[in-house]
Amino acid sequence: MTNKELAQKLLDLLGGKDNVLANAACMTRLRVTVKDTGNVDTEGIKALDGVMGLVEDDTMQIVLGPGKVNKVLEEFSKLTGLAKGVADESVVDAAATNKAAQKAKYESKPVQAFLKKISNVFVALLPGIIAAGLINGICNVINVSTAGALAGEWWYQGIRSMGWALFAYLPILVGYNAAREFGGSAALGGIAGMMCIANSAMPLLAPGAADPATAILLPLTNAQYNPAAGGMIAALIAGAFFAWMERQIRKVMPNALDTFLSPLLVLIIGAFALMLVIQPVGAWLTTAIFSVLTFIFEKLGVLGGYILSAGFLPLVSVGLHQALTPIHAMLNDPDGATKGINYLLPILMMAGGGQVGAGLALYFKTKNAKLKKYVAESISVGILGVGEPLMYAVTLPLVRPFVTACLGAGFGGALAALLHIGTVSQGVSGLFGLLIVVPGQQLGYVAAMLLAYAAGFVLTWFFGVDEQKINEFFGE
Repeated sequence: MTNKELAQKLLDLLGGKDNVLANAACMTRLRVTVKDTGNVDTEGIKALDGVMGLVEDDTMQIVLGPGKVNKVLEEFSKLTGLAKGVADESVVDAAATNKAAQKAKYESKPVQAFLKKISNVFVALLPGIIAAGLINGICNVINVSTAGALAGEWWYQGIRSMGWALFAYLPILVGYNAAREFGGSAALGGIAGMMCIANSAMPLLAPGAADPATAILLPLTNAQYNPAAGGMIAALIAGAFFAWMERQIRKVMPNALDTFLSPLLVLIIGAFALMLVIQPVGAWLTTAIFSVLTFIFEKLGVLGGYILSAGFLPLVSVGLHQALTPIHAMLNDPDGATKGINYLLPILMMAGGGQVGAGLALYFKTKNAKLKKYVAESISVGILGVGEPLMYAVTLPLVRPFVTACLGAGFGGALAALLHIGTVSQGVSGLFGLLIVVPGQQLGYVAAMLLAYAAGFVLTWFFGVDEQKINEFFGE
């Protein structure tokens, strides 16, 4: 549909020329003032190809997206005979609109939709993961600095137990959420997660706990079941598999038997799947993930840090960065390979620094007043670690500064890798990242972030400012 055709259809659905009093555009929305809202076909407008949404306020705000809205307004004003106006829009509104449009391009695709589900499994767990990680990190510092002086204090050990409990039983929560996210019964997924926790009282393990000669060996592998090896990854796979299996069983199960037999069959069949397939696959994937990360950190070093940081913003732009949460949780597990220190997260956090630098370059070099306003409104929260307004309302729509922000961020990631900066938890970034950095590494973290700022600024200043495109998006 051409811009002219879209404008005509919008005019018809808005009640025709006689019902329109004014037409204007902000960065992403066509704003139309009408005489009588009763003459407006709101559902018809929302269904139009090219319309991202409709906000009904004092004006009819038709979300078309940056650039597109100005072209449609040009045709729309010709049809109405009314002068084009310019309406203001907050950076939050613009960011929300562009974020929704950006994600919509990807979430309809099978792979992206699947990764989105994976991220959803862990988003609900983040408050617990963050808090438990901080408890473990702080307690480790206290233990070292006091030589374990508080080991006999009930209140101290009670707090420590909270940090321990989350990571000890995390597979249960992962399996529970995975089953629910993939359309199954959460309780069955939770049971799957329980099977991924090492417990000597487990009937499958108990006979061989004291004497390996009497251990129960599984077919195919001829080895004892090792739930801890697959851990959280196995729980994630099992939860999703249990949900899929439950849906298939319920399709053919008679209603009279469904309540009893369907969950029973899920657990019986699931037990075999867990022992013989899912747990070994989970163990292999866990080993593979740590092998890849070890290769990046030890073999690629500075180059690996640059690549990881420079490539992170594109993941964030479509919301797929949350799919990395299980990896962060594995790295922050005090019983894991890195003993609870996450060396990946500080590298990725530098992506926000590159973007802040790009925003500052745009602010000081552009002559566009609206762009300056947007940057001014979003730069402070960007420094604190909330980068969505700056990315979705400023750098991403303009493309060039988004690319230079990514390239600039890589330098901060390289320094973070060189200094081996780690965090004890996750969930915050930017200046707030200082709260979770391993004690004693704060200065290194600040140095890496400042380098990301500087590199993002310089690259954007020389290569990322296109005044013509800026005026096209934001208006002159």
